[in-house]
Amino acid sequence: MEAASLDPALLHQVQSRQPLLWLNPKLGSPLPAAAPPTTRIAEAEARLARFAPLMATLFPELEPTGGHIESQLMPAAPLRHGLGADSRAEGAWFIKRDDVLPVAGSIKARGGFHEVLALAESIAIEQGLLGHEADPSILSGTQARNLFAQYSVSVGSTGNLGLSIGVMAAALGFDAVVHMSADAKAWKKERLRKRGVRVVEHAGDYAEAVAAGRREALKSPRCYFVDDERSERLFFGYAAAARYLARQLCDAGRVVNASHPLFVYLPCGVGGAPGGITFGLKALFGEHVHCFFAEPVASPCVLVQLASGSTAPLSVYDIGLDNRTDADGLAVGQASMLVSPLMTSQLSGILTVPDDQLYAHLLALKTSLDVEIEPSAAAAIAGPLWLCESAAGRAYVHQQGLDMRSATHVIWTTGGSLVPPEEHRRFRAHAEGLAAFAGIHA
Repeated sequence: MEAASLDPALLHQVQSRQPLLWLNPKLGSPLPAAAPPTTRIAEAEARLARFAPLMATLFPELEPTGGHIESQLMPAAPLRHGLGADSRAEGAWFIKRDDVLPVAGSIKARGGFHEVLALAESIAIEQGLLGHEADPSILSGTQARNLFAQYSVSVGSTGNLGLSIGVMAAALGFDAVVHMSADAKAWKKERLRKRGVRVVEHAGDYAEAVAAGRREALKSPRCYFVDDERSERLFFGYAAAARYLARQLCDAGRVVNASHPLFVYLPCGVGGAPGGITFGLKALFGEHVHCFFAEPVASPCVLVQLASGSTAPLSVYDIGLDNRTDADGLAVGQASMLVSPLMTSQLSGILTVPDDQLYAHLLALKTSLDVEIEPSAAAAIAGPLWLCESAAGRAYVHQQGLDMRSATHVIWTTGGSLVPPEEHRRFRAHAEGLAAFAGIHA
């Protein structure tokens, strides 16, 4: 079994679901020879800018931003105090609010919208509808919709990627299909159907839904499958977030250099969105940005893949984990093999989070900043605490020679604004129940 290549002590911790901070020993090694060029990031940025007027036409929610898909960077000092962080948790804390990204309501919006726009653009050019100098807004017209109606766009998703792909594809007139596991959130399925998206349910987990969608797409030459595990269009759509974050940090007076390190903490499922953002940030800031993924203790697929050192796919099921977590958006058994080789040299580390802590931190965010998110979006909140207060985190800081007094911590929240109010109430009630139970048994 490939799991034997994991360090025995680490393997024991992972198998016993002990929360941990794993530091990447290969950080700073060369990127693989097959790594895509960073120029692809600029291409994605340009495409999203080019189609911004079209986006504002398709989605009234985007009119205030002129069709640009971005979220605020919120100062988060109250969260630091709400978590009871000790004096070692130095630096300025921020929340990157992808939980309120317009239309799709999650971190998946940039990548999903970019992929569908790139597809629509290529079809329109190939069919002579869109010249290279033409106004992209033509793609909102009747002729374009009639053209796109001849094609289908499908994706396998636990929910948030399906929302971004399905909503964007349906808005342009494609036959949009989302393959989901039967136990995916009912409200996400209903929201997709209301947007004109076909939802196909499958027994099994996320990986099986993806595999079923891939098989179905192969039956038709006009069916385009968005592959969350392998898509470079998705990856570079996510990477486009980096430059906007850099502008936001500048506007907030936060410098990023050797004396002012930037730490970014990202919830991670299959790895596409956090991997793309990390790739974009490393292209801008190099060694001065330190990115950490956050995964559920039941589903640490990127940790298992990177720590094994294997070039072959390795699943959490291979080491005896069941991939069952309330963080449904992160419930992925096997990491992207597009992203994992790139993260081998770029990712600083991975922290793992039990479900009870997801709820505790979800409640702390609501209490301290009145921000409501879904459990999976709370995974990264533990990041600064692990880095500043744990032995592993302090070892990393010492090894890198970092001055934490001038550090900037960015916690990425990835979904929540589209969650129904009754679901948020249920999250809070569960979190409060866990807190009360812990207090009684303290």
